[in-house]
Amino acid sequence: MSISRRFWVTGAADGLGLALVNRALVHGHRIAASGRDGQALDSLGDQAGGQLLRLPGQLHDSGQAEAAGLGLQQAWGALDRLVINAGACDYLQAGLDAGQVFEAIATSNFKATELCLKAALPLLAKGDRPQVMAVLSRYTAQQLYHPTQPVSASNSLVQWLRDQRATLKALGIDLTLVAPQPLNSPLPLAIAEDWTPERTAQELIERLELRQPELVLEVLRPDRLWPLPE
Repeated sequence: MSISRRFWVTGAADGLGLALVNRALVHGHRIAASGRDGQALDSLGDQAGGQLLRLPGQLHDSGQAEAAGLGLQQAWGALDRLVINAGACDYLQAGLDAGQVFEAIATSNFKATELCLKAALPLLAKGDRPQVMAVLSRYTAQQLYHPTQPVSASNSLVQWLRDQRATLKALGIDLTLVAPQPLNSPLPLAIAEDWTPERTAQELIERLELRQPELVLEVLRPDRLWPLPE
């Protein structure tokens, strides 16, 4: 019999984020979902009733991230699992041209990841075997600014997350980082697959129990997992 956990899933409006919420609900967990307003998440909330808690979705904004943390504190007082969908397109502003979109995805997800982890940390510290899983797309895993600069926590979300391990470990919190393989990896590159949101969500929810430090996710069609807003 599975144990019900308290989840916070970010970037939950559609694609992978929505599928993660749905899969966790199927397993009987209590879910807090952050995502931009949309019919799909609204419909899922109507079906789930009190099992699904809606939270502010624009987590790259410090006010909304703080409000989400306060909502969790008031509702549950603790958190067992934070699943950061750090490939989400939930934070894109309207009117961006094609040359700005991918940079905006990367920078807004970086900021949202920082702010939601900050908001969740005191709640995770009080959780039951707490855990963070961060899922990155090829766009959000890329190095920001000029690629010839040394990789650091200021220009790489992957490195920033790795740098959080010591702090998280001291609080008894495990971290699983899910990201594409680095293009400069000395190992043979993993073969990209046509992952669907549902298959990916099922695999990631099951992998949570294993508490692996890092997983490689190579996606053939990123738009299926992280669709751009219409």
